[in-house]
Amino acid sequence: MSDEFDPNPPSAPPQPPARSGNASRGSRQTATYLSKRLTAAGLRPVSKYGQNFLIDLNLVELIARSAKIGPHDIVLEIGTGVGSLTSIMATQAGAILTVEIDQNLFQLASEELAPFPHVKMIQGDALKNKSTFRDDIMESIREAKSRLPEDSKFMLVANLPYNVATPIVSNLLHQDPPPDRIVVTIQKELGERMVAGPGSKDYGALSIWIQATCRAEIVRILPPTVFWPRPKVDSAIVRLDVDHERRNAIPDLKYFHQTVRALFFHRRKFLRSVVISAMKGRLEKPAIDEILGRLKHGETARAEELNLEQISELVEALRQAELANEST
Repeated sequence: MSDEFDPNPPSAPPQPPARSGNASRGSRQTATYLSKRLTAAGLRPVSKYGQNFLIDLNLVELIARSAKIGPHDIVLEIGTGVGSLTSIMATQAGAILTVEIDQNLFQLASEELAPFPHVKMIQGDALKNKSTFRDDIMESIREAKSRLPEDSKFMLVANLPYNVATPIVSNLLHQDPPPDRIVVTIQKELGERMVAGPGSKDYGALSIWIQATCRAEIVRILPPTVFWPRPKVDSAIVRLDVDHERRNAIPDLKYFHQTVRALFFHRRKFLRSVVISAMKGRLEKPAIDEILGRLKHGETARAEELNLEQISELVEALRQAELANEST
């Protein structure tokens, strides 16, 4: 483990020191093992950081396997924990940047990750604020990617703390470079919102944002029993493959994301009312009525009934109308 990002050359990533068989492999990932390790260090899980450790090593390996990490790839992990997932990925990836907000866990994970020079650890919050990543994190990603072969992929692979899952995933899709793949453990409810279709109770702004930029699937539903401490809800491993062509077809990502969020802010209201509220001070009612009429959205239409293509057409029509207003 290094303070500097030292991506591996195109050869295979280093392997960890040999361990004593499957028994040791299993014992390192049980609730008892983690509890004893934290207790010995005078620590306990911190609820404000959303610390729920995945104690089934088969599922930890499933996360890494679902990402299909190659020796030229760069992985961002948010929430290092004790380094269990990081250690598995370090035998596969070209470079890993792992971020841990908890100073005590950071120290514990540093010991686990010491054999891996191509793993860089950052202690602190991955987010500068609710809308952006810390500048040094994305700069490290760009630097490492520039030193790896052109066919390298950038991925987010993590057992995400529940309290930051939405801003982490949503904001990363705005970044340059955007990820090629995201494989994360999140709340089941959040995963269902990501893959939801029009008319369902889970369909909303997050569904649109994710599906406008990615191909999304739920890999596995996880019960509370596979975590320590046990959360009160089910979880899900979700895989998002970023569709760069689809993402690049969005003329203004920031405008699209903000407008979609505004359209679903009052999801039960009629679409016309919602659009008028979202465009207040930016477009007059006659202009909005013209757009809705042209797109054949009747008086009783609601945003939650529109599919991705219809939402995209509406947002772009609103953007073009605003641009036309500014030019007059």
